[in-house]
Amino acid sequence: ICSVAFVDCTSACETRCLVANLHKRCLKYCNICCVECHCVPSGHSGNEDECPCYRDKKNSRGGDKCP
Repeated sequence: ICSVAFVDCTSACETRCLVANLHKRCLKYCNICCVECHCVPSGHSGNEDECPCYRDKKNSRGGDKCP
């Protein structure tokens, strides 16, 4: 997904958040990160090394921003 110039954030985040407990929250933050980073790691979790921008985004408390 990261090597493509255009990323369908809606579709990529639906896949990423498919099994998340807080589905709507996951989608919200995934889409924010996708728009800013132009990528979403594959799978439901992990694989963050595919998208360093997504991996390295932090929230105001220093925790991971992107699901």
